[in-house]
Amino acid sequence: MPYLTRELPGIGGRIKERTADFRVEEVPLYAPCGEGTHVYFRVAKAGVPTPAAVDRIARYMGCKPTEIGVAGWKDAQAVTVQMMSLEHADADKLAAYHDSQVRVTWVSRHTNKLRPGHLAANRFRIRIRGAGEPQLDAGRAVLDVLSGRGTPNYFGAQRFGARADTAALGEALVRDDREEFVAILLGRARPDDPPDCKAARDAFDAGFLDRALQAWPRHYGNERRALAAYKRSRKCGPAIGAIDKRMRRFYVSAFQSAIFNEVLAARIDTIDRVFLGDLAQKTDTGGVFRVADEAAEQPRAAAFEISPTGPLVGSRCELAEGEGGRIEREVIERHGVATDALRKVGTLKVKGGRRALRFPMDDPALTAGTDEHGEYLELCFAAPSGCYATVVLRELMKSD
Repeated sequence: MPYLTRELPGIGGRIKERTADFRVEEVPLYAPCGEGTHVYFRVAKAGVPTPAAVDRIARYMGCKPTEIGVAGWKDAQAVTVQMMSLEHADADKLAAYHDSQVRVTWVSRHTNKLRPGHLAANRFRIRIRGAGEPQLDAGRAVLDVLSGRGTPNYFGAQRFGARADTAALGEALVRDDREEFVAILLGRARPDDPPDCKAARDAFDAGFLDRALQAWPRHYGNERRALAAYKRSRKCGPAIGAIDKRMRRFYVSAFQSAIFNEVLAARIDTIDRVFLGDLAQKTDTGGVFRVADEAAEQPRAAAFEISPTGPLVGSRCELAEGEGGRIEREVIERHGVATDALRKVGTLKVKGGRRALRFPMDDPALTAGTDEHGEYLELCFAAPSGCYATVVLRELMKSD
């Protein structure tokens, strides 16, 4: 993924050395009205991912984790504040919940369940260690470019899993290449795999299925279910069917994301320009329209009122025309996948859509400081829901 600011030096440094160095707070899409059957509650957590926090609260409230609504998922290695909801809940009991890592800080009521996407933005406060006052000017120069032209709206590395293989798994599903999917999911060990997972993958590749099943750690539920189904049938279809549907959808989504990233990489130098035939997105409403008059629309792009978009290929994704469309079709064809193949994958309906090639940062600020752990640069900004703070950090630090 090429940098937008590749001609400017990075500040280097390190992030997430300590949980408190990375702070995220959700900016809700709407405020609860104060009435209704759904209890909305704000959760502050540190050092635990959102699914784990949901599981703990669900056990405490005696409900299923799926009954708890969330607007977004937050990392484990961070201090985060986010909203959740639970219908027909005892609000006083919820308000009293706390453990060593998770606590409920506020409750209210609303008329509907909180769902993914019910989120306006995320506000970040991140301390970068190993950088300080001498790097401040260089860092601010990068932020000036990102503030003026926009930040590349890449999907961050975390979208593609710890092994960076979720897009490859999704591509195999789209191609209906079942053998390739199972080979990636259960085998092909790498030197940096965790030892227990590497042992399981090595055993699978060698054909020792019992040994592989014994080696997979218990919390790798999808891999264990897929391997057990494969062991019974010696066929890849049942193995894929044994995987949680949400996970299969995530794999396909990762492949969509990889295609988008490749389109953005090809257009990195023109992310603040719209061309004839582009599908542009309005910054304020999110509405998408086809550019029919490049000269008339470019001033709006320069003012960040609109931005060019890239494809999340699926049934609801229309491709651009003109130069932008040529790039999009070239990327899709490079994968040897027909656009129709990304409308439905097995039993999954793939909707898709369009995603802006850039996003605006609100109130970006970079300051130098020192604490008991040494000097740091602190980056503060807000970004729209679905955008990755790590992309900003990547441009700033020039490090992956």
